[in-house]
Amino acid sequence: MPKTLSPREVFHTLLERISAERFSELAELYAPDAVVETVFEPVGPRRFEGRAVLEARFAEVSAGRPVQLTPANVLVRETDDPEVIVAEWDYRVHHRATGRSFETANVQILRVRDGLIVESRDFHDHLALIVAGGNLPQLVAALEDGDGRPA
Repeated sequence: MPKTLSPREVFHTLLERISAERFSELAELYAPDAVVETVFEPVGPRRFEGRAVLEARFAEVSAGRPVQLTPANVLVRETDDPEVIVAEWDYRVHHRATGRSFETANVQILRVRDGLIVESRDFHDHLALIVAGGNLPQLVAALEDGDGRPA
C-alpha cells in the first residue's frame, strides 16, 4: 500500500508538477469533492468545486500556456491544524510570447486529508501575468462588459 503524503509533501508535489508543466497530473492530487478558491482572479469564476471541474480547469489553463513557471523562495509553514499548511513562494516567470521575465508572489492555504487536497485558497498575482502577456486591454474590456466580478 502506498504511503499517504503529508500536506507539505502534497504541496511540493503540486509545485513540482506545475513547474514541470505536468498539468494532466494535477487533478489526482485533489479529493473528489475538493474546493479551490482563486481569491485574486480578476475575471471569471473564483471558486471551483470537485476534481472533475478542476481537471477541466487545469486542461484549459495548460492549453497553449505562454508562461514557464519556476518556483523560488519556497516557504511552507505548518499550523496547529495538522491538515493545514500555508505556503509562500515566488514564481520566476518567463513569458514565452513576449520574452518578458519577472517574479510574482504567491500564497496558498491548503487543507490536505488522507493525502489529497480537500480545500485550497490560492492568492496568486494574476494581474502581473496579464500585464506581462500584453493582455491588460482585454482585462479592462472584460471588466467593462460586466464579465468580471462586481466591485
